[in-house]
Amino acid sequence: MVIKRDFIYTPKGVIRTAHIYLPDDYNTTADRYPVLYFFDGHNLFFNSDATYGKSWGLKEFLDGWHEKVIIVGLECGHEGNERLSEYLPYKAIPGHFHEFQPMGSQTMDWIVNDVKPVIDQDYRTLPFRECTGIAGSSMGGIMALYAGAHYNRWFSKAGCVSTAMGFCMRPLMADLRKSPISPDTRFYLSWGTKEAWGIKNPNREDRSSKTYKWNKRVADQLRTLNTTVKME
Repeated sequence: MVIKRDFIYTPKGVIRTAHIYLPDDYNTTADRYPVLYFFDGHNLFFNSDATYGKSWGLKEFLDGWHEKVIIVGLECGHEGNERLSEYLPYKAIPGHFHEFQPMGSQTMDWIVNDVKPVIDQDYRTLPFRECTGIAGSSMGGIMALYAGAHYNRWFSKAGCVSTAMGFCMRPLMADLRKSPISPDTRFYLSWGTKEAWGIKNPNREDRSSKTYKWNKRVADQLRTLNTTVKME
């Protein structure tokens, strides 16, 4: 079951829609569920909502998965380049999003201070850090990585897919070196084999692309903190 619920995005005072997935047995049990927050929530479930007409098909997967979880997919702004600003946690290098004002910290403050308390109050969640994760792709991926580091008090898991990080590696790595990340945190780093001048044969393991090298640097740093990192 997917429902839509509007929240006020307090940094701008405008509406942002949450796409909330509840397990099929939600209304017939008294169970409580772990929660996974997603960026770009409009792309998760239905093609009719997705930016480019093709969703992740996450509802079909979750309906058949043996694990039960609540998904809270949060939309970004869709006017102009709002998304690039709202999902930008660091000042970018010149020539790559440098003209956009980073609002990533404001977006995360909104999630943990405004959205999460309502979700935990109105739905049967397991509200504890150990049962709460966050995920996203591209700009949502860098936000999930940022959240796993800076907002580790709330999130013990971060899924970072095709993470847009090449334009902010210096501040990102500096951040990871000084962030108090708990050793029980889990990070998932994933990308396509053809990303960032990757290999042409998708059947070969990528060990040469820029995307691989960026993710490897991040993974190596996270492992020095004794966190669990899966990279593929």
